[in-house]
Amino acid sequence: MANKRNFKKGVDEIGASICDEMMSAYYNVEGVDKEGISSAIGKVLGAIEKAKENSNIFFDKGVKAFADRKEYLDAKRAFFKSLFEKIQREFADDLDAAVKEFNEAIPESVKARNKAVAAE
Repeated sequence: MANKRNFKKGVDEIGASICDEMMSAYYNVEGVDKEGISSAIGKVLGAIEKAKENSNIFFDKGVKAFADRKEYLDAKRAFFKSLFEKIQREFADDLDAAVKEFNEAIPESVKARNKAVAAE
């Protein structure tokens, strides 16, 4: 992660891409569970919002709380590294849950046809 702005843009792009695919299936695949897909899209949007909101946390200690500037910078770097690893892990877990719900909304006949096409 380069900075918070790029992180937020990345989260938006990933989420938008997933929602786009889900919406495409919602409108174009016959026999899908539209409520299930709507719920999955809601989960993706919630994951996006949660990740962006959690990235707005600031390091709450100043330089004076540490022995020197190096110690402060090391602590700040470690804090943000840990924070963003946690946010990314939670975002991925939330997306996985949404995709699983989306996959359950797709009819078995469509899944079988897609597997047959992919095997060719």
